[in-house]
Amino acid sequence: MATMESLIGLVNKIQRACTVLGDHGGQGMSLWEALPSVAVVGGQSSGKSSVLESIVGRDFLPRGSGIVTRRPLVLQLHKTESGAEYAEFLHAPKRRFTDFAAVRKEISDETDRITGKTKQISNIPIHLSIYSPNVVNLTLIDLPGLTKVAVEGQSDSIVEDIENMVRSYVEKPNSIILAITPANQDIATSDAIKLAREVDPSGERTFGVLTKLDLMDKGTNATEVLEGRAYRLQHPWVGIVNRSQADINKNVDMIIARRKEREYFETSPDYGHLASRMGSEYLAKLLSQHLELVIRQRIPSIIAMINKTIDELNAELDRIGRPIAADGGAQLYMILELCRAFDRVFKEHLDGGRPGGDRIYGVFDHQLPAALKKLPFDRHLSLKNVQKVVTEADGYQPHLIAPEQGYRRLIDGSITYFKGPAEASVDAVHFVLKELVRKSIAETEELKRFPTLQSDIATAANEALERFREEGRKTVIRLVEMESSYLTVDFFRKLHAEPESKPEKKSEKNANPPGPNNDLYHDHSLRRIGWSPYLTVDFLEVCEKSKPKEIRENAKLIMILLIILSEGLDQMLALI
Repeated sequence: MATMESLIGLVNKIQRACTVLGDHGGQGMSLWEALPSVAVVGGQSSGKSSVLESIVGRDFLPRGSGIVTRRPLVLQLHKTESGAEYAEFLHAPKRRFTDFAAVRKEISDETDRITGKTKQISNIPIHLSIYSPNVVNLTLIDLPGLTKVAVEGQSDSIVEDIENMVRSYVEKPNSIILAITPANQDIATSDAIKLAREVDPSGERTFGVLTKLDLMDKGTNATEVLEGRAYRLQHPWVGIVNRSQADINKNVDMIIARRKEREYFETSPDYGHLASRMGSEYLAKLLSQHLELVIRQRIPSIIAMINKTIDELNAELDRIGRPIAADGGAQLYMILELCRAFDRVFKEHLDGGRPGGDRIYGVFDHQLPAALKKLPFDRHLSLKNVQKVVTEADGYQPHLIAPEQGYRRLIDGSITYFKGPAEASVDAVHFVLKELVRKSIAETEELKRFPTLQSDIATAANEALERFREEGRKTVIRLVEMESSYLTVDFFRKLHAEPESKPEKKSEKNANPPGPNNDLYHDHSLRRIGWSPYLTVDFLEVCEKSKPKEIRENAKLIMILLIILSEGLDQMLALI
């Protein structure tokens, strides 16, 4: 029994948690729906409030004409060992009520807080826990009384609204229906029995309660109903004798009222044979035992429902993210962890494991070589253009040894061609990296719950990539210029060494000019210092045509000096 009592207390705690989280029944399948409870159903003025007060042993419910109960009241009874009695509301957890008149006022005030001073209803429950040694462990839900006509101040749909609210509580399979009917009313016209029959045709979940037995006309009794002959249920009917209005006005103690009730049934000629199973005390024990039995039967489904709910909440928590700490240090640490998660995904895109890094390789392996092949080197370095550039390089002062300025201009022109594909490669890699940043942010699960942080990371990454692009452009251009230094003078000499046509013989005196078959042309020293065979032919021809003998002798002397100088350069290079 102790185990079952503690189990009822656990179910009560789960119900309170559900209420706090907004799950209070009537909203489809939920954890609340899986928890067994006793729903009190009856028409207006059927004696519902008196039955509940008799079970609790305290006068604590609001009274009056019309619809008094306008919100469901979840009443959780906790049996205590000590003599102290007190009540607690879920909406005021830090306040303990020992005066039950204050409990009545708090119920009215909390009802008005939601519905206002009107007579409208609300399906948001009030959660009340009562701790007393005079109660049994039990959970009851007091619902608004069923009505047939809307009175002044109520909407035309109030009748249907109340029925829908009550039906939402009693139609769930784990609900125990406590159908209250006044004994001075024909059972066939009972609103509570009518609704219970609709949602529980077999009567398996329904407990019938007859109130106001002492108010029946003399000569009549309700034995046919109490013995189950008028309307049979799976559970026995229970008769209740409530306090009279005079007793209520005199604030007759509930304990005294219970004793009077027992005396009534024990001394009644009509109900004496049923006295052992009549009265509010018997009803409370019967409901408590049945609630324990239902909870025990429903434990597997309750556990399954709780586990399913936990799994769903964990999945939702994983989707939206774990709680964030309040202190700044923990928040900074979390931001760093999120940035590291983004960094890991971005690195996987670059290094492998995720697609994207191969596109950067494609820029250098396909895009750049294809662009270089399209450069107009065939026109820029053609023999005709080279001769033109070399001839124009020194202006009216022709070069003496090697056309250095011409070569430099050719090199500078070539560098200009390389810069375009090099800069385009930087832009292409920059575009790929920006795309990888966007994909990495989208694929980082930890960042999905922080859209602002996603935007900030994207902004910071793009700004950094812009800086790196500018630095990359400068570095690539510098690298192009450095690599272009390998375009040496010898490259252009090779072009000169393959003339399109041989020069024609101009005179008998230079019939054997320096050229491809001439020893002077093949002299590596002259070629090393940049001496062109055609320039040598032109130089010697001018010298031979000069009339003064001194000029012709000086020209030959210059040729000899150049040969000696070139040999000296070879020796110097060998020493280096």
